[in-house]
Amino acid sequence: MLAVSSIPCAALYLVRRWKRAMDVGGDGAYREILATLSDSSVRRNFNPYVDIEWDSPELAVRSDDASWVLSTTDPLGRHPWYQAQPLQKKIAMGMWRQANMAKVGVQFEGILVRGLMHYTFWIPNGSPEYRYCLHECIEECNHTLMFQELINRIGIDVPGMPRWLRLLSPVVPLYAGPLPNSFFFGVLAGEVPFDYLQTNALREDVTVHPIVRRMIGIHVAEEARHISFAHKYLERRVPQLWWSSRFMLSLYVPVVMRMLGQAMVVPPRQFFRTFDIPRSARREWFFGAPDARQSWRDMFADVRMLCTELGLMNPAARLMWRICKIDGAPSRYRGEPQRAQVPMRVTGV
Repeated sequence: MLAVSSIPCAALYLVRRWKRAMDVGGDGAYREILATLSDSSVRRNFNPYVDIEWDSPELAVRSDDASWVLSTTDPLGRHPWYQAQPLQKKIAMGMWRQANMAKVGVQFEGILVRGLMHYTFWIPNGSPEYRYCLHECIEECNHTLMFQELINRIGIDVPGMPRWLRLLSPVVPLYAGPLPNSFFFGVLAGEVPFDYLQTNALREDVTVHPIVRRMIGIHVAEEARHISFAHKYLERRVPQLWWSSRFMLSLYVPVVMRMLGQAMVVPPRQFFRTFDIPRSARREWFFGAPDARQSWRDMFADVRMLCTELGLMNPAARLMWRICKIDGAPSRYRGEPQRAQVPMRVTGV
């Protein structure tokens, strides 16, 4: 009888603890960060139908344009099998790849917006989190318009995410209310791979199609705010968790990074069937070749840095990162370029 009566008390305690965590009134530093991010969204924002000249001849989408060929910044583009294909096939694969990446972006941003709106439903009046989350929702909706416009102009009916994630998409946003820490780590799992690939393309790829370059320039600029918010949110909330919750979260993070990261980056089976890609090339493209495995490790260096700072890198968590094949050294600072270390040559005087 005592055990049954204690259940409502425990539930009430958890609800009160959850509400206290959502109250940011006494956290001046966090409120200042939110104000800065919100003001930045007002001062510098993009409208896809104002800031992109879709009908410009320079941005025209043509099926014979060699700028659709994937470069070596893309895991597919640097594989010998792809490089050995005829030009027209490489163009067709590049257009399919870009269209599907855009479709994945449309679907993921839709999940993110629904989750943020679900989260804001519970935010108390006067919280600056509400304003920032709504700014982010507006920007993500503009991103979906931008991505869908690219898909329409390429003219390929692509599926986007793998089927399992499309089926789970109505459920995932519901985590934002009762399990916001898990939700925002999931947000990073979807945003970080895109940001990593697109940032590398802007840094190193001079041959990317102009319309894609313009889009990823806009996307990277605004995603910097979104990723920054997720980092600051988790830095504030995770240390308040019970040790048991932090331990479970430390095991969850590498799993969700691997699963969602793979769903964001790896093309669906339809892509491999459409272009008759051999199984050997499929295995090497993303996890088989040494440079592919290193790319996955580099992709999540910032997340490993965040987990280290939050005390989520215990021995069991490190093992889980290794099992998921995305382990490695953390970044020294967010956005640190992952460069190969060149050995120093010692010469005599």
